[in-house]
Amino acid sequence: MPPTLFDTTVWIAYLNGVVDLRTNLLHRYIADDDAIFTCPTIIQEVLQGIRDDRDYQKANRSLLSFQCLTLPLLDAAIGAAELYRDLRKKRTTIRKANDCLIAFHALHFDVELCHNDSDFDLIAGRTNLKICQVQ
Repeated sequence: MPPTLFDTTVWIAYLNGVVDLRTNLLHRYIADDDAIFTCPTIIQEVLQGIRDDRDYQKANRSLLSFQCLTLPLLDAAIGAAELYRDLRKKRTTIRKANDCLIAFHALHFDVELCHNDSDFDLIAGRTNLKICQVQ
């Protein structure tokens, strides 16, 4: 399976026991030890929503066991801002700035993104962002 960046929406659903096409795909990637990527923004979004300390520690260890796509903070911020601005010029407004950060990482590292968030479909429609086709 191709190396894939799994968005926060998929991780949260997976951790909450939701069973759907995306969480099943994530489960298969984990079971087969395929290339799962995270990025700092996804790690932050997932961890900040976990209330229980034990669940937090478990999720933290799990997320850090996967390859994290990292860029210098300033480069990521500028790249995401440029992505947002380019989309606005094309009359596409992204609701959450963090989605531009996540999309910028996927674009920069040329990996597929698995998500459940309409912002990414908008970004993919106007850029070269690769969306994982879940079946």
